[in-house]
Amino acid sequence: MMSATGGAGTGAAAGATGSTGGAISAGGTTGTRVPPGVFVATGSMTAARYEHTATLLPNGKVLLAGGDDLSRPLASAELYDPTAGTFTATGSMAMARTFASATLLPSGKVLIVGGQGNGGLASAELYDPSAGTFAATGSMNVARSSHTETLLGNGKVLVVGGAGDGGFLASAELYDPAIGTFTTTGSLTVPRDWHTATLLPSGKVLIAGGGNLSGTLASAELYDPAVGTFSATGSMAMARDFATATLLPSGKVLVFGGSEKPGSAELYDPAAGTFSATGNLAVARVAHTATLLPNGTVLIAGGSVDRNISGSPASAELYDPATETFTAIGSLTVGRWSCTATLLGNGQVLIAGGEGPGGILSSAELYQ
Repeated sequence: MMSATGGAGTGAAAGATGSTGGAISAGGTTGTRVPPGVFVATGSMTAARYEHTATLLPNGKVLLAGGDDLSRPLASAELYDPTAGTFTATGSMAMARTFASATLLPSGKVLIVGGQGNGGLASAELYDPSAGTFAATGSMNVARSSHTETLLGNGKVLVVGGAGDGGFLASAELYDPAIGTFTTTGSLTVPRDWHTATLLPSGKVLIAGGGNLSGTLASAELYDPAVGTFSATGSMAMARDFATATLLPSGKVLVFGGSEKPGSAELYDPAAGTFSATGNLAVARVAHTATLLPNGTVLIAGGSVDRNISGSPASAELYDPATETFTAIGSLTVGRWSCTATLLGNGQVLIAGGEGPGGILSSAELYQ
């Protein structure tokens, strides 16, 4: 199966601006200078994994948890240290899980929700960076995977849709970190999994695309935390699942790729409640990554050329909101899809794991 983003729900390959003198190489020890805007290898993960989660912690490290190595779901987790350029094991989850979601809470802990393990999972866990351990927290009202997880402005976490033991889900739940419990909230207008979820400046959440028994969806809807309900908004021109959605500095949302029209892109305008076409990608992509860079552009990397995994592009490109165009740039060190991409505090982007032409990957690289 393929991941919509690179992790859940929210979330997530990317890049970063660099000085004209270049950037320190990924290894963290040689001090080799490399030109900005290139991909360089960094330390390898302790385990090969794809469909895992990746979360930037307040201390600047990245937590990578769960996923699958094609033989089984994983309970293990590890930390990437940008200073040393290395991965080290940290405490394992109580449950092995893939197709789960993860969110950094205001407390600095990380909420890991649902996924697939030994069947569908309703359970959730909290990772404590200070202790390096996971602890159980309240369970959802229904098991779900391939869902989305979004931190709201009020500090609660919205979990939406996905696939459960009984099929595609329209239900949604709210996690309250203050009491560690999930409660149901309004339902989607249609069941969907592998959709996108984007927190808008208004505090509402845009849910777009995905799929269910009727096929791939073009429809979109908004969740309003003030009333706890979903309502339809304008539909995309193209049905999409396994796509990505990125909130731009303008407040618009860039949605592109996906299994039906993997080379096309659209912009959602919250003020008008409508989608409009924007430039086409240089390379068609499904289960790719997209990251908003500090300079306001969006870096797109990896993915498959179609949902049948006909090829794994190593290419990357940048979307410029000012001109609404995609431009090809340097390539990844290895083609990969269903990987994660995390913007680091130093402006670089960590791209880790995924599946490549040779199987599941433990390798990682930095865009800098």
